[in-house]
Amino acid sequence: MFIEIQTNSSVPIYLQLAQQLIEGMVRGDLKPGDSLPSVRAFAADLGMNMHTVNKAYHYLEEKEFIQIVAKSGVIIQPNGIPKASEEEKQQLAEQLRPLIAEGMVLNLSEDEMVDMLCNLVRDIKEGKQ
Repeated sequence: MFIEIQTNSSVPIYLQLAQQLIEGMVRGDLKPGDSLPSVRAFAADLGMNMHTVNKAYHYLEEKEFIQIVAKSGVIIQPNGIPKASEEEKQQLAEQLRPLIAEGMVLNLSEDEMVDMLCNLVRDIKEGKQ
């Protein structure tokens, strides 16, 4: 799996890493039960601080996308990622709301925003940036 970090992005590096791992799960590059590199090894491979990788792992652990097992390592949820709960759907809607409002202020039509969303879903599935 190829990880590309944009150092000039406004998105924190740990979040970029976590988001790319999530996209890897979406595409099936990372399957339930797959092991992820240790924090030290991943940090060395990516040329980043170990704390950044650790923060990304704990972010994914909080979302229950991975399991961190002491002295064993980090694995993608072995039973698969459960379907979003109503609370998780509500959280996603709250995160999307300001972006949709911004699109509306910029006079994007509903169709344009739906097309944009569909294109993003396709790009994530196909691994395009």
